[in-house]
Amino acid sequence: MGFTASALRCSVPRIKGISCHVPGIEEAGVTHTRQVRHLPAVILTAFCALLLVVTYVTPSQAAPREIDKQPTATGYGGAVAALDPYGAEAGLDILRRGGNAVDAAVAASAALGVTRPYDGSIGGGGFMVIYSAETGEVTTIDSRETAPAAVEPDVFIDPETGNPIPFQERRVSGLSVGVPGLVRGWERALSDYGTMPLHRVLQPAIGIAQRGFVVDDEHQRRTENNLAVFRDFTSSSDTFLVDGEAPQAGTVIRNRDLAKTYRLIGRHGSAAFYEGEIAEAIAGAVTNPPVTPGSDRNVRAGEMTTDDLAAYEALEHEPTVVNYRGHQVFGMGPPSSGGSTVGEALNILEGFDLGEMEHADALHHLIESSALAFADRNAYLGDAAYVDVPLQGLLSKEFAAERRALVGDVAAPKPVAAGDPWPYDDGDGGTAGDPATTSEDGSTTHLTVADKHGNVVSYTFTIEQIGGSGITVPGYGFLLNNELTDFEPDPDHPANAPAPGKRPRSSMSPTIVLGPDGEPTAAFGSPGGARIITAALQVAVNQLDLGMSLPEAIAAPRLSNLNGASTGTEPELLNGPEGAALRARGHQLSQLGTIGNVTGVAFLPDGRMQAAAEPERLGGGAAVVLHPSD
Repeated sequence: MGFTASALRCSVPRIKGISCHVPGIEEAGVTHTRQVRHLPAVILTAFCALLLVVTYVTPSQAAPREIDKQPTATGYGGAVAALDPYGAEAGLDILRRGGNAVDAAVAASAALGVTRPYDGSIGGGGFMVIYSAETGEVTTIDSRETAPAAVEPDVFIDPETGNPIPFQERRVSGLSVGVPGLVRGWERALSDYGTMPLHRVLQPAIGIAQRGFVVDDEHQRRTENNLAVFRDFTSSSDTFLVDGEAPQAGTVIRNRDLAKTYRLIGRHGSAAFYEGEIAEAIAGAVTNPPVTPGSDRNVRAGEMTTDDLAAYEALEHEPTVVNYRGHQVFGMGPPSSGGSTVGEALNILEGFDLGEMEHADALHHLIESSALAFADRNAYLGDAAYVDVPLQGLLSKEFAAERRALVGDVAAPKPVAAGDPWPYDDGDGGTAGDPATTSEDGSTTHLTVADKHGNVVSYTFTIEQIGGSGITVPGYGFLLNNELTDFEPDPDHPANAPAPGKRPRSSMSPTIVLGPDGEPTAAFGSPGGARIITAALQVAVNQLDLGMSLPEAIAAPRLSNLNGASTGTEPELLNGPEGAALRARGHQLSQLGTIGNVTGVAFLPDGRMQAAAEPERLGGGAAVVLHPSD
């Protein structure tokens, strides 16, 4: 415990007692009051003087430190894997203090909103998949952003040209901002499945935001990539730049506006975000973006209101699930396309013995199955509250067998056509969209947590592009999303056209795998836009078919086909014998630097947990366990 001689308010009411407020403790979520009765005035005076020099220093006043990170950690008592060591440590701190996996996931999420603010924060939304050890069941929390009530289907059509507004102009605008859902998602998850109050789990993040954190190379790089955008908004420049430039790796930066925002949310719950001053500031930033004077950027205003924010609800949905090689693979259903597309591709692959194939042959089947599943994803997936999604058909074994028959020994010309899942679904047939339409852009963040009781959380959240819309809410320290660009700009798209209150289609794929005994074997997920789906699919195949451990499955080189003519391929595969073999089968390969940035937790046969993150991609991730065994 540290002490300081900071100011102390002390009153002596009628000499009967003394009530002293110690500043800093209330901010930490604890009110500290001492009552001393029937003491002479001289002793009371001395008591107050003593307290002047022993005021408690909160964690937010401690010096910031750089946290070492490791990609794999094995042990007992709980595990956290995240893209950033501050996020992983925040989750571990809550586990250490008796919180469960949901508590720790919210704490880690809030911390990542400080140290990875361009990937996911309270200005966006996400999907949480939860396994309950008590019930043995899996459920999901949907905090995906919604379109404001004033949004029309042609919101992204330029009225002067009749053509879609260019993507970057759509992105950096108020038009692209959906109603943020993350805070309501936190509150719902904690209320239904957590054990700690919101103000408690926000404390690690408040400390980081207040005292600062050490910038790493990845933070510097992402800021530099957004310099032009951030400079065009006064609030973004003030919050994320230092004298108009990106903060340099190794320096310390703070976000005291975000610390203030977290305190308000901790004190008053989600109402502090969706009503009152924060809601007014969000709506104001959308309808009147804080553009820097003299900027020549054409920043279009949106039409979000405080009523849109007040009306937001986080929803609980049934997960998607497929049986694969004796395992149950759970994912996120609509408006995410992750669970259904990963599930359909696995169903197709189940008819091939990938474990007995040469690696290049297995990769060929992975590419072909992924393209078929993406054709169906692009044609049918959207917000199930607005469109009929043939989810049962897409995940049926019969439909998978029909699609599997299209996989040959050589690469099929792409894009492939969408199939017809409606005969395998209880609903009515609907119109299919363009099977080739998909977005490859975007970023996000993912974390995975397990606790000593066996509860598991796989949690992906985002503000869409790296840096979202580029618009920071003035005075509150967080960027707003550009999630509405996940809608198709075509106002007549049958599944994913914009509409008031609608949630745009997502590719986020938080995944939990249960073994034949019904117990968890692994949980994982990734950022990476639409390639999230192929990253999650390949990690699953690496484990369940190719016999890799979770760290090996994450580290292995990846490729990705989204039903396009070319398959994006990481260099090790592109330039190795697998690349040559795939080209001989007719595949067009193109180089991608990285595909995904996976984190996960595995459950080993001896009872230990193994947290795993990327060892190299994008600077690597962070894995921690409560009681290491090594």
